[in-house]
Amino acid sequence: MSVTIRPVSPRDPNAEALLLASHALMESLFPPEDNYFLDIDALCTPAITLFGAEENGVLLGCAAIARKDGYAEVKSMFVSPEARGLGLARRLLDQLEAVAREEGIPLLRLETGDKLPAALALYESAGFAPCGAFGGYVENNSSLFYEKPL
Repeated sequence: MSVTIRPVSPRDPNAEALLLASHALMESLFPPEDNYFLDIDALCTPAITLFGAEENGVLLGCAAIARKDGYAEVKSMFVSPEARGLGLARRLLDQLEAVAREEGIPLLRLETGDKLPAALALYESAGFAPCGAFGGYVENNSSLFYEKPL
């Protein structure tokens, strides 16, 4: 499998399709007040870079790094159902970590849902540890918060 990880525009139709599929999944699993995904417009800021995992011109997954004051946040991590189990989420996460390190960002953080066991396994195996709510998040019945010092 020859996959390329590269920055993509959230407005690219293929990226938008992945992001909307991710939003639909989150809306099916979690109550509205526990959904913190970024919409397409929110992803289109200079502080956020969306990366895509692409094979033969087909976008199979995406993840974003959102630069904050003193840390960066992992956002919009999603792999299309037909490409799951191929290690794409790990490669995307590795890319975000590499970018954070290159930019001198000392800490990666993320919020994920308690009904996403594959995501939890990925983050924990990549060295993320549970932490409390951060930024504008609040504790709720669905969200889990993680961080990884770099």
